[in-house]
Order: sequence, then structure tokens, then C-alpha cells
Amino acid sequence: MAEKREERDMARILAPGAIAPDFRLNVTPDQTLSLSEFAGHRVIITFYPADWSPVCGDQMTLYNQILPEFRKHGAELLGISVDGAWCHQAFARDRKLHFALLADFEPKGAIAKAYGVYRTGVGVAERALFVIDEKGAIFWSYLSPMAVNPGADGILNALEQMGKVEKDHVDSKSTVDGA
Repeated sequence: MAEKREERDMARILAPGAIAPDFRLNVTPDQTLSLSEFAGHRVIITFYPADWSPVCGDQMTLYNQILPEFRKHGAELLGISVDGAWCHQAFARDRKLHFALLADFEPKGAIAKAYGVYRTGVGVAERALFVIDEKGAIFWSYLSPMAVNPGADGILNALEQMGKVEKDHVDSKSTVDGA
């Protein structure tokens, strides 16, 4: 039964190659941030259920610790949950987070739904990861079980793979141009 649920859930999460839906969400009660502001840059989006849950706290703390590694790959990190901006501010301050937490609060879960990661009936975002390329396309996506911290290996592997694809593209272009 769990296997069928996982297959069903993975089928609805936006897949690599899809254009990442743009959004404008509150990062503070009076400031917003949009995905389009990061055009030309790599973006990691982590959807998570709730600020103060133990698994979410551990996951966001881990990402905060390895934020320099993400940035070394030219990627910015955005966290998104259905919590409000005030809750995000308190959580970020308590955990000393150095990346934006965005409030998918009203209409509740609209962005999580657009990415295929809203858990209807529970009213929270699934625990899901997306790596977006410089052109706004999803390069990699992953849906984790709700109670499992997905860690950062998948994200780092995707960022490394993006670098290889980019290098291969540049190498093949110079071979064609130089031939």
C-alpha cells in the first residue's frame, strides 16, 4: 500500500524538464520574494510541512550548515511551507537560518499545489526538493516521506550534475565552433 502511495505521489510532483511555476510569497510580513527575481541563477526550493516540527527543524538546520556548499555551486536556497511570515521569522531567528523562508499561507498551499506537493486533508506541504536551473526549468525533483529528513546528498548530486552538463555543453560548442 505504501509503495502505491509513493508511486502516486511521485507521479504528481513536477518532474525534471518542467518549467518551475513562478510565485511571489511573503518572506516577512511586509516583504515579498519571487522566483523570477532569481532568473539566471540556480535555485534550490525545499518544501516542508511546518517550521517547528523536529524533522523540519533538523532539515533546515542541516541546509543552513551547508549553505556555503550550495552557494559554491551558484545556487540560492528557498524554504517554503504553509506557515505564516511571523512564524517563519521566529523560526529563522531561533535556528539562526541564513536563507529565505517563504509563506505559502494565503491562499493556503497554492504554490505547493502548483508544484504538486500539497497534502490535501492534512493542509501542509509535502517534504519535497527541487533544483531549478538558470533558465527556470526543474533539473531535479524529489519527494521524501513526510517523517524522513531527505538530507542534502540528492541536492548536491544534482548541482554537480548540472555543472557537468554545462561543461559538456560548452566543450561540445567549442568543438563545433573550432572545427
